[in-house]
Amino acid sequence: MIFLICYLVTFFACGIGTICGMGGGIIIKPVLDATGVMTVNTITFLSGCTVIAMTCWSVGKTFLKKESVIDTRNTTFLAVGAAIGGLIGKQLYVMTASLFSNPDTAGGIQACLLLAATFATFLYTLKKDKIKSRQVQSGTAGIAIGLALGILGSFLGIGGGPFNVAVLYYFFSMPTKKATQNSLYIVLFSQVASTFKTVAFDKIPDFNWIILIGMMLCGVLGSEMGRRVNKRIDDRQATYLFEGAMILIMCINIFNIFKFLF
Repeated sequence: MIFLICYLVTFFACGIGTICGMGGGIIIKPVLDATGVMTVNTITFLSGCTVIAMTCWSVGKTFLKKESVIDTRNTTFLAVGAAIGGLIGKQLYVMTASLFSNPDTAGGIQACLLLAATFATFLYTLKKDKIKSRQVQSGTAGIAIGLALGILGSFLGIGGGPFNVAVLYYFFSMPTKKATQNSLYIVLFSQVASTFKTVAFDKIPDFNWIILIGMMLCGVLGSEMGRRVNKRIDDRQATYLFEGAMILIMCINIFNIFKFLF
């Protein structure tokens, strides 16, 4: 039963995550936290590895097929900053989790922050047409913005999230579909750095290899499905899906807050 839950959640999360540019972790992490099938630390690690697999596949396919709309100049600065932020965010999470005797309390804190950040992003998305976007060209500014994204995504254990897409909307004036591909590029860098730190310097939580391999395969399959759907929809439809995904994420995190903290 645990295997089926993990695989189905991963497949659909990575499909939605690829369509919306959020990465699969922002759905995998809170949904599996809510089911209680594993500890918070194990879910964070498995989610991170899965996100790496799905973003490698999605980003790699777009480059190989020469269909990429990734802004390699600006987004690479963001990705470098996100990689550094991923290391910092992971360390902040380890320090925060060590403050509590019950590690699940850290999951409650993650849920609170993720709910707040997703709600703020949701409000911005609804009002973005009335807010003048910018056109950042500075590499230093790009690294600083990426650093903030990397810290947030890594601390929350989700790799990226809707925050990346919102930032690309506002700071780089990217339409939804272009922002989704660029967001996955950033997520890849951030999650690789965060997971590398766990493997190299932190204690890897106990996990089942069959579950990990299965989740990574389901992540790739879900990513491929999402990539194909993304090619067939327009920016308006992509925005609706993005907003719907954020509502789902907020509902799950409200449940997790009560589960872990009350």
